[in-house]
Amino acid sequence: MTTTLPYSQLFAFAESVFRAMGCPEEDALLATETLLSADLRGVDSHGVARLIGYVRLWEAGRINATPRVGVTYETPSTAVVDGDGGLGLVVGPRAMRVAMDKARQVGTGWVSVKNSNHFGIAGYHAMLPLAHDMIGIAMTNASPLVAPTHSLDRLLGTNPIAVAVPADQQPDFVLDMATTTAANGKLEIAQRKQQPIPEGWAQDAAGAGSTDPNAVKNGGALLPLGGATGSHKGYGLGAVVDIFSAVLSGANYGPWVPPFVAFLQPAANPVGQGLGHFFGAMRVDAFRPAAEFKADMDNWITTFRAARATPGQRVLIPGDPERETAAVRLLDGIPLLEPVLRDLESLGQKFGVQL
Repeated sequence: MTTTLPYSQLFAFAESVFRAMGCPEEDALLATETLLSADLRGVDSHGVARLIGYVRLWEAGRINATPRVGVTYETPSTAVVDGDGGLGLVVGPRAMRVAMDKARQVGTGWVSVKNSNHFGIAGYHAMLPLAHDMIGIAMTNASPLVAPTHSLDRLLGTNPIAVAVPADQQPDFVLDMATTTAANGKLEIAQRKQQPIPEGWAQDAAGAGSTDPNAVKNGGALLPLGGATGSHKGYGLGAVVDIFSAVLSGANYGPWVPPFVAFLQPAANPVGQGLGHFFGAMRVDAFRPAAEFKADMDNWITTFRAARATPGQRVLIPGDPERETAAVRLLDGIPLLEPVLRDLESLGQKFGVQL
């Protein structure tokens, strides 16, 4: 059972909650825009359903509502940003702005971030440079819920990679993917719906494949992208994200990444500070004239979109499903599962905010 609420109503509610946490007005607006971009694009696992999780982390003293986000090390094209324990929803966009500023000056900008928290969907951050004729790249490490190939131990997060490339007349190319077969949020949705998960998403505590949506909660693990014969590729991609986001910045990596849920304590022997992210911005005209590039991107997109499809299917370009969902949800509203609605109502009561 779902309840559909207008985007504007959810935006006003979430912004009020962030302000009640003590976020400055500018940060509350930015956090809300970042968070709800997930709901608009159909990534319901990373949107307003996670609002209560951020509040619980703040209540546990693990999120700083008034961070002083700043650069701690830099060269003309690179930087390390310290998020000061702030909301990743705020730290992430600010760090991408640093990357974009460097790209404006020298062609490309690369920023690794430490001392941050969960930053929502990677695609939101990767898309920020698009309006400036730049290619955007965003990655983040995450709570260790993923077992490397042939392992029983959970050492990596879902560690997404997002790449956004501007086009001209065609919609922009936006790849946003976890390096696991499925993100943990999809298991959370299956738990709320009390439905089994597909084969290949998770393994149980003994390492056997499982369709139980609670498998990870019960000591199992998420599985790397690639399935039974190719999971070493997803494992490798997840490892790259962890290294770029955390080993490079000085954030926690591997099994030391702090959990998103407040009832689990961070590791007692951290190897770094908070979660880590990695951002890249590349000015297209640092390689070739932007107009020429975007015209070729249009041709690339139309060529792939026109590929012969298997019966009953159509060939999609990365970003198509999310863009189409956003167009519908801006008009018709955002559907919320009953457990999510109850969480939001409880937050409203806690902070005296009307949903």
